[in-house]
Amino acid sequence: MAEEIIEPDLPICDPHHHLWDFPNGRYLLDELLADLASGHRVESTVFVECGAMYSADASRLTAPVGETEFVNGVAAMSASGRYGPVRACAGIVGFADLTHAEVDQALERHIRAGGGRFRGVRHTGAWDPSDAVRNGHTNPPQGLYGREDFRRGFARLAPRGLSFEAWQFHPQLPEVADLAGAFPETTIVLDHVGGVLGIGPYAGRRDEEFARWKRDMAQVAAHQNVVVKLGGLGMAICGFDFHKREVLPSSTELAQAWRPYVETCIELFGPRRAMFESNFPVDRVSCDYATLWNALKRLASGASAEEKALLFRDVARGVYRLDEEL
Repeated sequence: MAEEIIEPDLPICDPHHHLWDFPNGRYLLDELLADLASGHRVESTVFVECGAMYSADASRLTAPVGETEFVNGVAAMSASGRYGPVRACAGIVGFADLTHAEVDQALERHIRAGGGRFRGVRHTGAWDPSDAVRNGHTNPPQGLYGREDFRRGFARLAPRGLSFEAWQFHPQLPEVADLAGAFPETTIVLDHVGGVLGIGPYAGRRDEEFARWKRDMAQVAAHQNVVVKLGGLGMAICGFDFHKREVLPSSTELAQAWRPYVETCIELFGPRRAMFESNFPVDRVSCDYATLWNALKRLASGASAEEKALLFRDVARGVYRLDEEL
């Protein structure tokens, strides 16, 4: 039975979702609109790269621009008003290989292709020595965020007004802290509460790994240029195993499991540097869209009206500059 929507009038900007049409799954505008219509007041969204719709007739450097072209088309469809008032994909985060000597070319093409919506770059650094942990989809090497060639490309972001989306696993958080300290003028958005792992060698070590995660998250939070996304905990890699159940958990159960991570993040970063996210359709393995936002609202139940406005909409709109005119 579907849950009753909690605080249905609370405005939301969903700052992290994907769109794709892969052999093992499809999540395009129709599927996104169905989720957005499930009861919560989602006003706008931000698309984050996922390796979809790369250009087949472009170089390896510029092929990812095809994804930005595709998403900007979806955003234009949404902006027409034909599909309702929501501004889907109002902000776009794409992939550019920051280690490439000619990355400037890719960044300029992304900006043009984004039609005024391109806001940042995600170059995943998610790497782990265990074969049980699948590394990031762009196949990053160990220690990517500390490499000289990566940082040379990273330095190209701030002059263009672009943010950086950091996606790594929690043992790599010190690498993000070091990167943030080296580039204080660049806004870094830390995805999915820092990339909690609970599978492979991390399974059955929740308390020990939480302590490590909390210590390293404090180092990251000390840098004022880092903003954290509160979500992504429905992924299978987090080790809660909700995806293995015949009946998926309620929002109450999700909130109970996720509370230590979310509350710690808000404590460390404050509500002005934190934003709730859906990470759909990836997190759909653990819950549907309506239940996920109910869980996040339960986690924020003790917050003031001003804090809720920040966490659910205003921080995301500010970071991704969604109020700028196209």
